[in-house]
Amino acid sequence: MKRVIFLIVIFSSIIFSQTKNDILYQSKNLPVQFSNQTSLIQDEQNIKRKSPGIAIIYSLLLPGMGELYANNFESGKYFTIAEGIFWGTYAGLNIYGNNKKENYIAFAKTNAGINLEGKESDFIANVGIYLSSQEYNRIQELNRNFEKTYNLPNQQWNWQSNELRKEFRNMWSSSESAFNNLRFVAGAMILNRIISAVNAVRLVSAYNKNLSQPISWNIYFDVETKPNLPQTFSLNLITKF
Repeated sequence: MKRVIFLIVIFSSIIFSQTKNDILYQSKNLPVQFSNQTSLIQDEQNIKRKSPGIAIIYSLLLPGMGELYANNFESGKYFTIAEGIFWGTYAGLNIYGNNKKENYIAFAKTNAGINLEGKESDFIANVGIYLSSQEYNRIQELNRNFEKTYNLPNQQWNWQSNELRKEFRNMWSSSESAFNNLRFVAGAMILNRIISAVNAVRLVSAYNKNLSQPISWNIYFDVETKPNLPQTFSLNLITKF
């Protein structure tokens, strides 16, 4: 009886081993594929999107900072450099204009006997045009513009020569030109901010669009069995953007 049971066990083991080998050979090079397609933008990732409004504010405060916010300072740096140049030009013109103003005020006090501190630009222009206040008043009276005459003590001047008057007028013109050019520089600074803001919004839109690109991925899992060799496993991951 024991011999019969022993033979049955041995026979069953042989059959089970053969069946297992057949299954392993049949599974050779059969890939198991897992695939998925998802978007980079999930609800919890919305915080990573850039705001066009913030980009505009940054660009208006300092041109180029909106582009830096959009992770693209390559083009923004030119707006920042231009801003620095404009500020340098503005400061230079302001210093030059004030310097010329101080010079022509001191020049008029010394050579025409009049203090131009606090005087209006029209009055200063007339000081540079007419040799004296008497000459100016005489011409206004001839034209019957009596209300435009200068009769107050602090409105009287008399240039020592016509050449000095012309030199004064050149200094005054240089100062006025410098102050007038400040307006153009200020306009250029405003335009620089507007262009930078438009560029920053464009870059933010491109940045957000890139975040919305979907990703698809596939996973391949292979099991290979060879006689008298250990099993071989391989894992392949293929990603498409």
